[in-house]
Amino acid sequence: MKTCIHQGIILLENGEFTGDIVFEDEKILALGENLVDMADYVVDVSGCYVFAGGIDEHTHFGSFNSCSFETSEAAALGGTTTVVDFVDQKKGQSLKEALMSQQEKAARYPYIDVAFHSMLMDIREEVIEEIQELPGYGVSALKVFTAYKGTPYYADDASILRVMQKIRNSGLLLMVHAENADMIACRTEDLLKEGCIAPKYHADARDVQSEAEMVERMIAYAKWCDIPIFFVHISTKEALLKIMNAKREGQPVFCETCTHYLILNEDDLAKEGLLGARYICSPPLRKEQDQDALWHGIHEHMIEAVSSDHCAVSGGYKKKIEAYQDFSKVPNGAPGVQHRLQMLWSEGVCKQRISKQEFVQMFSSGPADVCGLTKKGRLQPGYDADIVIYDPEGHQILQDSDAHEGIDYATFAGHEVFGKIRAVYLRGIQIVNHNEYIGKGTGRIVKLQSSLCYGYREEDNGQ
Repeated sequence: MKTCIHQGIILLENGEFTGDIVFEDEKILALGENLVDMADYVVDVSGCYVFAGGIDEHTHFGSFNSCSFETSEAAALGGTTTVVDFVDQKKGQSLKEALMSQQEKAARYPYIDVAFHSMLMDIREEVIEEIQELPGYGVSALKVFTAYKGTPYYADDASILRVMQKIRNSGLLLMVHAENADMIACRTEDLLKEGCIAPKYHADARDVQSEAEMVERMIAYAKWCDIPIFFVHISTKEALLKIMNAKREGQPVFCETCTHYLILNEDDLAKEGLLGARYICSPPLRKEQDQDALWHGIHEHMIEAVSSDHCAVSGGYKKKIEAYQDFSKVPNGAPGVQHRLQMLWSEGVCKQRISKQEFVQMFSSGPADVCGLTKKGRLQPGYDADIVIYDPEGHQILQDSDAHEGIDYATFAGHEVFGKIRAVYLRGIQIVNHNEYIGKGTGRIVKLQSSLCYGYREEDNGQ
């Protein structure tokens, strides 16, 4: 059956117009004006914005002791139709075994479309050799951590260089969590000796320089190994400036930031009592000047995407408090997959920090390009009919009870948001009707193609 979304304000990454979208059999057929004669069924959305379903290229469903895919309907309720989840690799597992395990978990809860990035956590020679097989599994990126020394996540410099050398001709994009683990360990020890244990000291322990130094170092390593590099969750002005300088010199350096770094800051970590523990994540929340720099980076096209880095720690705030002895013992992570759209729209578009077109780029098309989702993230004929209908009227103050992320709080509770989701379609099937999820069984596992961040090498080789 051909369906026409009629008289919506259609937002594209390069403009907007009032008109129609027609889709059938999961795919968009046409965009234009007065297309109702093509359709068997017409949905009048006059006054509403229509844009491509969101792609959140950075989520953790089940890793870092977080809630798993049984809570992924929260993404759909927030206008996100596809998430790209990071796969934990347990000791002794191959990358393929880790991927298959996570795919099986996601398949039990087919609420949205799900794709995967690999995380390198058990660096052995045979695992490094396996890296080049990842594109065949539908994986477009591999992530390493320079933080969390003493845990399976940490990778030392020599290991990262070996990974960079192996990844060079694989078509994979290297993603890096860039913080200097030794600087963090040293500063944390000093703070605890001084009796500085409150949640607000999390930001002091993982200061601006710990991120900026490691970003600069990884840029140098990537240049030496001649590979593109992508920095996840950039949080500081200083780190972003180093990325911008490398870009301007022609080096293929890319990055994302996250909703919470744009909207929350150190004041949230310093909230009364232990409320700041809600906001402990790594890198930590920063200062207002860093927020301003990140918004400016989006406007200057120096940031490729805005993700949620969704990590709803099982047990929520209660669990964080139970674990609290000092800031360093609080489980890291914050939920955010549900409210990424409303926060970007309300704090970005409504406050004129970014344009509606930049919103589309950060929410949908940019993440699609980063991940290699070649038929998602855009309203174009032949693309998946992943569509959000957003009513700009009205406003509300978010409450903890508004969240469907499986825990007892919402990261952005207390913030005012403007507008509301009227409907969400995943491959042409309506999965959200106002505040109700109605699409159980619709989601699929999606394979990724090569990231467009990697495209520079094809151009260099004349391919």
